[in-house]
Amino acid sequence: QVRLVETGGTLVQAGGSLRLSCAASGRTSTIYTMAWFRQAPGKDREFVAAINWSGENTHYSDFVKGRFAISRDNAKNSAYLHLGDLKPEDTAVYYCAADTRFLAMVLVSTTPSDYEYWGQGTQVTVSS
Repeated sequence: QVRLVETGGTLVQAGGSLRLSCAASGRTSTIYTMAWFRQAPGKDREFVAAINWSGENTHYSDFVKGRFAISRDNAKNSAYLHLGDLKPEDTAVYYCAADTRFLAMVLVSTTPSDYEYWGQGTQVTVSS
């Protein structure tokens, strides 16, 4: 069993920055990929970024690449998402997720159904 808790979401001005944190507990050694997804009201949950167990393999969605950065600290059982140059369309609930599949050691997934464990989400609101 894995438990994920996100923190850091807040209200920010357009163009601002913040950092989201995801703390994992339980069977953290089985978390091969950690990822961030987001969901705005009335929209489907969408992939934002992911990082593998070693932190050497990362993947970003096209609409955030160059502005956001994902990182991982296994000693702290945590993952982070640095958000920069925020835009109003970035407003959403941001979720941390963990992929424990064996395949996740070598292949990062962008599909929500591939992630077994999820946090409760943290709200990010960007004002214009």
